[in-house]
Amino acid sequence: MKPYYQDEYVTLYCGDCREIVPTLGQFDLLLTDPPYGINYRKGKGDGRNPKWKSRHVNIPIYGDDKPFDPPPAIFQKMNIVWGGNNFASKLKDSKSWLVWDKRVDMKSNDFSDCEIAWSDIGCVARVFHHRWSGVIRDSQNGDIVLHPTEKPIALMTWCITLAGDNVKTILDPFAGSGTTGVAAKLLNRKCTLIEKEE
Repeated sequence: MKPYYQDEYVTLYCGDCREIVPTLGQFDLLLTDPPYGINYRKGKGDGRNPKWKSRHVNIPIYGDDKPFDPPPAIFQKMNIVWGGNNFASKLKDSKSWLVWDKRVDMKSNDFSDCEIAWSDIGCVARVFHHRWSGVIRDSQNGDIVLHPTEKPIALMTWCITLAGDNVKTILDPFAGSGTTGVAAKLLNRKCTLIEKEE
């Protein structure tokens, strides 16, 4: 299959990961944020951010309308899968759960206080503190929001670093807005992204 985009560090395919991943070989790390199977739709918000409102109100996440069952072919030497708490029964037991604290001393509101990733990278449970609540963010302020469940580049950079220096190749078969690829490129690691929605 021909890449949709390719440079020195990032290769992007537009298509179904179940068809593409088996043709790619092995990677050091799977780092991904798949659809959780929770039928999430971004609400109307409070109107303070017209870019968000006009681009993402009530837009469904592709594949999120049915329970997520991770395709076995996506798993690599080491793995970090965000949202794993939503389909934990389909994953092997692990002590290496990761937590992203999105509130960082803020009071709870309608947004999730945290997000959780299943991993098998061999560390103890770890927490990453990085405020990301609507328009209140510790990073990427002023950036156009490209995806309704976009992850911060800082979070994906932390994940890659946590996985260790031996990680040279990364796979994200549910690439969304591509933050895994940006983080990999910033760390001079090679990353292959797959996204079904152009």
